[in-house]
Amino acid sequence: MSAAQIQVRARATAWWQRLCPSSLILAGITVLVLWVAVAGLLRQGRLGTVLGAGRAELAAPLLVVLVVVTGVCERIWPAERRPALARGHVQDACYLALHAIVVIPLMTLLSVGAASLIGGHAGWIELRSTGHWPGWLLVPLTIVAMDAANWLAHYADHRLGALWRFHALHHSQEELSVLTSFRAHPLMHTTGFLLATVPVVALMPARPIAPVLMTIYVCIGTLQHANLRWTFGPAGRVLVSPAYHRLHHAPDIQHANLGVVLTIWDVLAGRARFPARGDAAGRTGLDGRPVPVEQDEAAGPVLLLLAEQLIEPFQAARAGGS
Repeated sequence: MSAAQIQVRARATAWWQRLCPSSLILAGITVLVLWVAVAGLLRQGRLGTVLGAGRAELAAPLLVVLVVVTGVCERIWPAERRPALARGHVQDACYLALHAIVVIPLMTLLSVGAASLIGGHAGWIELRSTGHWPGWLLVPLTIVAMDAANWLAHYADHRLGALWRFHALHHSQEELSVLTSFRAHPLMHTTGFLLATVPVVALMPARPIAPVLMTIYVCIGTLQHANLRWTFGPAGRVLVSPAYHRLHHAPDIQHANLGVVLTIWDVLAGRARFPARGDAAGRTGLDGRPVPVEQDEAAGPVLLLLAEQLIEPFQAARAGGS
């Protein structure tokens, strides 16, 4: 073997060694679920209809109004005052665009694919008796169970290194705002949607949840990242508030306040830390900046940094979450 061939082989080996197998596996699982969804919908001739319904649910006018109004409130009553075009806001705006173009269809297809796989291979979890339950009982129960599944997925994101690699991007933001809700690696959603589909299939196998209820659920989950000191008063003991969730984004408190919409799961797990109304806004982000961030002086242009942040989970090994 010539010296040139040895060098080429060495470079190829080094390239493969820099890849993270667990991240590739999660990407493969995501592709599988998406393929199941797309194949099934194409057979039914419903792909466009379902994608349209998903966009109407996850990008509803109510959510758009919430983001705009919350952005205005952040300018008037900020938890942490900063320029309107702070680098963190600009970067998260790019994630908002990515969310609208890529993530919303991805979420919709993940839900369809997960429901198809669970229904086809684990149909025994469907509780047919719930079909006779009144909607006023069944729908809230399903949403609460879905929130519990989302809490479990969030807990897994912090405890399992393979999932933390993707979730760390969300926690890397040092300038929280309502737009940070959309700062997430697309593959971060796979685990959550797979788990959250289980209670929906189990409790409501033949009855859909009203889209407006899902939109309200998404709105509450979006508001929690706002740069506001709001605790929601007494309601903050049940619903995740911006002040409550901000504690979760502190570098040293990520093990607490994992709730997505409801705080009850944190309370039951002994992980709830309720903020006082007058508490100062603590810093957010990750110590040591393991993920490339826009606040770093060496950070490149916005779109280049976006690409670096999305590629990072597939590269050098990084320690697991807290």
